[in-house]
Parts: sequence; C-alpha cells; structure tokens
Amino acid sequence: MSDTTLILLGAGNSTRFASNVKKQWLYVGEVPLWLHVAEHFEAMGAFKKIIIVSSEEDISLMEHFAAYLCVTGGESRQASLKNGLAHVTSEYVLVSDIARCCVPEEMITRILKAKREAECIVPVLPVTDTLYLDGKPLDREKARIIQTPQLSVTKTLRQALDTDQLFTDDSSAIASLGKTVHFVEGSHDAHKLTTLADLQKLPCLQAPSNRTLTGFGLDIHPFEAGKPMVLCGMPLDVGYGFKAHSDGDVAIHALIDALLGAAGMGDIGELYPDTDAAYAGADSSELLRDTVRKIRTHGFEIGNVDMTILAQAPRLLPYKAAMKKRIASLLGIRPHLVNIKATTAEKLGFVGRKEGVTVHAVANVHYFNWKTL
Repeated sequence: MSDTTLILLGAGNSTRFASNVKKQWLYVGEVPLWLHVAEHFEAMGAFKKIIIVSSEEDISLMEHFAAYLCVTGGESRQASLKNGLAHVTSEYVLVSDIARCCVPEEMITRILKAKREAECIVPVLPVTDTLYLDGKPLDREKARIIQTPQLSVTKTLRQALDTDQLFTDDSSAIASLGKTVHFVEGSHDAHKLTTLADLQKLPCLQAPSNRTLTGFGLDIHPFEAGKPMVLCGMPLDVGYGFKAHSDGDVAIHALIDALLGAAGMGDIGELYPDTDAAYAGADSSELLRDTVRKIRTHGFEIGNVDMTILAQAPRLLPYKAAMKKRIASLLGIRPHLVNIKATTAEKLGFVGRKEGVTVHAVANVHYFNWKTL
C-alpha cells in the first residue's frame, strides 16, 4: 500500500490566463487538462489516493468525467491546500498544481525516491540569468527556481499551514518551522501554465479533438391565462403565457438542455432546479446566458442550433425572424447558425387543442481550439 497521497490544486479562476476558457478546462485530445494531469500521475501507480481541489461549480462537472475525490477550494492556494489536507490519511503528501501540466515521470520519481531525506522534497532549477534585488546584483549561483510538485511529511505540512501567514509554496511554510527542505533536480519541461504565451512552452499537450458533439433538448409547457408569454426570449402579446416555475420560455429551456447535452454537462433541472426559490419567475434568457458562460469557460465553442416549435397557437410566423436574431445574440453566434422552425400539431393532442407548446432543440458544440491562439 502506498504511503503517499496526491493533491492536485486547481481552484483558481485563471485571471492571468486572459481567456474566456479556464485553463484547467482546455482540452487535450478529448479530455480536459485537469483530467489529463490526474491520469498522468495515476498511471504511475504510486499514490494511495488522488484528491483534486477545485471550485464548487467545476466539481459538479468533474464528477461526470472520473471518480477522483474532489474537494472545494478556498480563497487562496493555501486555503485550498488545507481543505485538501483534511482528507489525507497517508504519511506523505505530494502537492502539485494542475497548471504544472507537463511534469516528466522521471522528475516525479526523483521526488518520491528522496522522501526520507527531509520534511519537504522540492524540485529546483538553477538560475541562468543575472539577478538584481533592490538595485543590487545577487549571486545567482546561490539562487534556485522552485517548482512543483513538492513532497511533504503530512503532519509537518499541516502544522506549517496552521497559521494566518500566507506562503507561496509548501517548502516556504515548512522552512518557516525550521524543518528541513531537500532539493532535487527539476525539469524545464515542467513549465507552469499561467498565461496564454505559456501554451507555446508545453509541447507535451496535443491539440484538442476536432470532433463535433451533438445534444438534444425537449420541453413542454401548458398555457396559463393572464401570464405574459415569452418565447425564444421574445415577449408575445397574446394574452396568455406558460405555466412554469420560471417565465416558462419553453424554447430556451429545450435549447439549454440541448447545449448541456452536447457538452456533457447534465440538464437544466440540475443547474437551475425548479425546487429552488432563486429561480421563481426567472428570466430564461439569463439562464441561457449563464449556460453559454459555463459552456465556454469549460472548454467548448457553440457551433449551430436548430429548433422546432410545435404550436397550434399562437401563430409564430410574424415573430420567427426576431426570435432567430434574439437567440443568436444570446448564444454569441451569427444568425445563420440559428434555425427556428414552427409547425402545428394538426389539431392533435394537447398542442392541437391549444393547451400548450412543445419544443425540440438540437445543438452542436466543439472543443475550443487553443492551438490557434
């Protein structure tokens, strides 16, 4: 049985990455970066447990991909690490950043083999450029660039982090206790992904797949007299609306499900449950905007959408052009990529009896191609 647990930190919001996509959700082939990193470590077979620390929103999506233990992060790297440490029972803990996404296996092996040399084992690189501090040159021979992952004695790291003082890495925290820190050779290949420019320094990452992913959505709502009608984000002056927890925009609800289905992100009931008072009377256009944000920040681009509205009433032909433009605007795509069809039910069923409306929606998404940046 291994005596080491791996903690992967990825709760940051990628503000320095300057992209709509969170860096941990860039796709490598057909897997997101966080999963690519976790599987790389797991393949070594050296860990008792793998813990991923991330945001609450990300964790709800990560659970669709793999069965790793996922823990909600904190306001800082240190707070996130403490949250992860609460689930560690092994003698040693190896801590790495998901952004350190090309760590060579031999570097990890060097760190693990040195575990008994000190309370903290740290990979380092020599400094090759001249260094100045406060206008004065430093002896670069004595300086080192510190990398992750770092291996620590679990109880020592817990003790070191039990303070209000913030540390930028594990070794600094452990050194503050006067405990021993041992250096091993790092690797230039273990470059950290911080900005868009760093992508050019990470040749281990293959381009995202060019696969198109398709999702289907279906929603049905009965009419309710005296309620304003909203369909495809457009108000319709017909004297009745939809019976629903939100504004009842049946077309947008079907479209949200289609988009979530294409991205493998669950369904509208999971993200915006009708049992939650926060969504009572909600503007479905805002729910769609939030869905689009989720899809884009988690590594996808929207291709095209196609919707069929089954309605005996109201008559939709006068509104179709405006509906198309409205949906395109909400999705952030060109109008020609939105298709809206309207048909009757030939007076059959509840739709034919003018009791409600059914909408079918299909959406296509593809992986965000970060290789073109």
